[in-house]
Amino acid sequence: MPIIWKIIYLRNQKANLTLLTKTYSHFKENSRKLTNEISQQYKMQDSLNALRNLASKGNRYPPSQFLPHTSAFRHYTTKAKRSLLKQDESKIKVYEPRISNTSKQRVYVWGLQETGALGLLTDVKKAQERYTSIVNYPTRLQFSVNNEILDVTAGYGFSAYAVKRSDGETLFGSGLNTDSQIGFQVRNRAQGMKNLDIIIYPTAIRLPRVEGETDSDMMVRCMSAGRAHLIVVTRNGTIFTMGNNSYGQCCRNIIEDEVYRASGVIHRISEKDICDPEDKIVDVVCGQDHTMFLTKLGKVYTCGWGSDGQTGQGHYNTTGTIVQAMGDISGEKIVKLACSCDCVLALNNNGDLFGWGNSEYGQLNDSDTVNTQINTPIHLKLTQGIGKSTDVAAGGSFCMALNEEGLVYTWGYGILGFGPLVEQSSKPQLLLPPLFGRNDFSNKTRVVSIGCGVFHMGAINSDGDLFMWGKNRFGHLGLGHKKDQFFPFKTAINGKVTKVAYGVDHTLAISKAFI
Repeated sequence: MPIIWKIIYLRNQKANLTLLTKTYSHFKENSRKLTNEISQQYKMQDSLNALRNLASKGNRYPPSQFLPHTSAFRHYTTKAKRSLLKQDESKIKVYEPRISNTSKQRVYVWGLQETGALGLLTDVKKAQERYTSIVNYPTRLQFSVNNEILDVTAGYGFSAYAVKRSDGETLFGSGLNTDSQIGFQVRNRAQGMKNLDIIIYPTAIRLPRVEGETDSDMMVRCMSAGRAHLIVVTRNGTIFTMGNNSYGQCCRNIIEDEVYRASGVIHRISEKDICDPEDKIVDVVCGQDHTMFLTKLGKVYTCGWGSDGQTGQGHYNTTGTIVQAMGDISGEKIVKLACSCDCVLALNNNGDLFGWGNSEYGQLNDSDTVNTQINTPIHLKLTQGIGKSTDVAAGGSFCMALNEEGLVYTWGYGILGFGPLVEQSSKPQLLLPPLFGRNDFSNKTRVVSIGCGVFHMGAINSDGDLFMWGKNRFGHLGLGHKKDQFFPFKTAINGKVTKVAYGVDHTLAISKAFI
């Protein structure tokens, strides 16, 4: 054979051997991979069978040795699910919301802050740096966070708070103090004592005690504020009056040219000097410059300014002597009094309405021949068509009534809630229930309480929501602006509202936490 053919033959033999070697190696590698996959399938099948057996016996969480290796799940689950299977459930943090103290009242304030009535300012320097004269949205009162507030009342530019504290102080006040309506408040200085005409943060009003009176005796039973006077009734039946007494509204004799600024006079009366021994005072209501007391037996006692007949004593005189109001309420059991200015409404236990005082806009009688200043309580005929009433309110020129079906009626003059085109109504008109939160998803929602200031109105529904409307010059509707509101609109308060105090330029609301 020629040498060239030998070379070609040997080269072909070497190539075949190389190809054979590569083919064998490839076959060997595939066989090893196939063997491993078959082995893993068998392991997985055994583990799944073990899990099924445990599940059939009622074991919800199998021991970790029965769980298949994570590599077996590589084609069937994600990495997140694999980590969830491996973690210990006992180490998972469960969110438990903190439940608020349901017995603690929250107080929200809004309106004119310039007088200090809101009690939000704690430092004069900080107030000057970030001062705002109007707070037009509900703001939580810091004083209510640190103290248990039981009741509130709002006057003309000042506020009072009934509290429960361990140090024995039961009454605090803030705002205007030009007539000592929130007590004798002074500051010690090097030059001498200086009277404080404005209190920017709630300050204790120290009620004078007699020997033997305890802190419990001084707890406030009820209280009310007028234009420049404050009336407080304590649990032991003692009545404390302070502030301006120009018209006898503080239940004492009128002193000519009396100076009320920086006055330490707090007049003290026993309820036994007013009502019968078996009776007691359960509520006090202040108008602009007059005072009314309501007793447990349903009797009404009044004093103060009477030029519009608002004392109901049958005359138009001013008096500091407390006298029982008679007229058509004689023999009736009155359960509610309402007044914010000089028109008075009274509600008896049968749901009938009575009224006296200023009726210039037909609040008490729609007849053109009747006197517009009524000095004796009369039974109101214009409200007989609204059904049995459960609550009433009287503003400066309008009135409100709530019947037992939870329907709200308004009449008189002003922003009554029917839009900008309706300013006066001589008869009670119904405000539709959807304006107060009733709808297809909450068809049982109804109004449970109503109230008003001199120029604005409010209503609380069964869900604890507060709706307000009326004049809004000082942002006291709490709607985030100073525009007048012609329809009831919900005020955003972080809680269920239980009581509202309507001042002439600010509003206070007591609420409870949702949870």
